[in-house]
Amino acid sequence: MELRDLIVTPIVILLVYLVAYTIRHWVTDDTIRPYYFPAITLKIGGALALGCIYQFYYGGGDTFNFHTYGSRHIWEAFTDDPLTGLKLLFGDKNDEIGIYQYSSRIPFFRDSSSFMIIRIAAILDLLTFSSYSATAVLFAVFGFMGLWALFRTFYELYPSLHKGIAISVLFIPSVIFWGSGLLKDTITLGCLGLTTFYIKRIFVDHKIRLSFIVLLLLNLYLIFSIKKYILMCFTPSMLLWVFMANLSSVKSTFLKVLMFPFVIVVIGVFGYFAVTQIGKDDPRYAVNKIANTAMVTAYDIAYQTGRDAGSTYSLGELDGSMGSMVRLAPQAINVSLFRPYLWEVRNPLMLMSALESLAFFLLTIYIIFKKGRALLTAIGNPHVMFCLVFSITFAFATGVSTFNFGTLSRYKIPLLPFYALALTLIYYSNNERTVEEFEITE
Repeated sequence: MELRDLIVTPIVILLVYLVAYTIRHWVTDDTIRPYYFPAITLKIGGALALGCIYQFYYGGGDTFNFHTYGSRHIWEAFTDDPLTGLKLLFGDKNDEIGIYQYSSRIPFFRDSSSFMIIRIAAILDLLTFSSYSATAVLFAVFGFMGLWALFRTFYELYPSLHKGIAISVLFIPSVIFWGSGLLKDTITLGCLGLTTFYIKRIFVDHKIRLSFIVLLLLNLYLIFSIKKYILMCFTPSMLLWVFMANLSSVKSTFLKVLMFPFVIVVIGVFGYFAVTQIGKDDPRYAVNKIANTAMVTAYDIAYQTGRDAGSTYSLGELDGSMGSMVRLAPQAINVSLFRPYLWEVRNPLMLMSALESLAFFLLTIYIIFKKGRALLTAIGNPHVMFCLVFSITFAFATGVSTFNFGTLSRYKIPLLPFYALALTLIYYSNNERTVEEFEITE
């Protein structure tokens, strides 16, 4: 952070609030408007806090690699020669003629997923004069847009549950902190929320517009480019949601029962095909290589890149086979949802994660033992099943491939709003008004 941050950042924040105030009538109503500005403020505060933590506590990290050692060099290229900047930003990375003096200083220049974040940051740097804090604020705004879209998606389904949905989506501490800064997680989380919003619009509400399709494809492309494994977990649960939501609109119970096995087979076939297509051009995510990728990633984070963090965990031995992954599934889901435990805390950030995990654990136990009938009833709800299947699948994927609490606290944030939404919908599923809303929306 530099002098330019103190000058540019307040101006950018002011402009953000002015735009947010101008469009508030289009994106809110009287019921949800009280959540709007607090959510924006927390996201901006999270972005600034994360920058301070990385600079003054960690002394570096991904966010600085993306900006100081990434987008800043592209911004410098633009100031020297706009054509050079454009070539650096969009050109062929195998052709470094004329750009080598800049590209050679970017550690992630040949890492396509990381360089996508650098590209986004570089475009924003053109607006912020390469001010780290101001660019991070704009990242936070995008993250807010995605979460607000996710909030609206479920608010439209259950208007009376607006408070529980708001807490689940907008006010989870880890999501506010790790999902606001200049990181991959902010962009992918924002894209995930927007993707969910447009999928509902197109495939559940059947409001098919060209703009919805284009924006859906753009968000899917960004997730695919940055973190393929999120898309691999999300796609099967999304297919389940779409098919179940449309099946529930069928009035005849006999026809529903008759169609259900066919729907399950179709979901399985389409889900498998989608997952194989997502990973076909990247050997790390090919179906027959996923287990080995998980093993390599987990041990690298635990014993190499994350060995100095002091927060390594182990679930058992991974040998690169699918069988070893499946055996560790219960422990992996547990570590993502309910750990670190309080006695595993090693630093202040882990304490935040541990308290949050404890809250999820207590709420889960309460629902299992006190809302058992509601839990069984909710299984037939396509929206609950969508949230549960995605969050549990993602909990397994991140838990089994991370082996470090510090890294896990970042990687798992996409699942937290969806798991919290599932708990909220199950908790209130016996509420008569909620049931009526569900029947109307379907």
